[in-house]
Amino acid sequence: MTEVRAKFAIGQVVRHRIHPFRGVIFDVDPEFANTDEWWEAIPKDHRPRKDQPFYHLFAENETSYYVAYVSEQNLLPDETGEPVEHPDIGEMFDVLENGRYRLAGSPH
Repeated sequence: MTEVRAKFAIGQVVRHRIHPFRGVIFDVDPEFANTDEWWEAIPKDHRPRKDQPFYHLFAENETSYYVAYVSEQNLLPDETGEPVEHPDIGEMFDVLENGRYRLAGSPH
């Protein structure tokens, strides 16, 4: 198993550095692992480096819920303490404590 040197953790609530959305991390890739089409759809001057962790998020903005794939350089910790309302969170996580969701079924 490859060790992932990630700044953020599974269950942590984060927000995007530029775009107005936040979410809960549910998986981490040690480096870019999406399609070339996805990569090329990002404007060239905004493309993040591929050699960094990328995070899968249950994300939300003011109007919708979705799954986002975001580079580490574009994430910041969310300091609001507010829950994320994405409908899929309950399938994987339990309560929010100290800015982080606990994996469902894990000990307290």
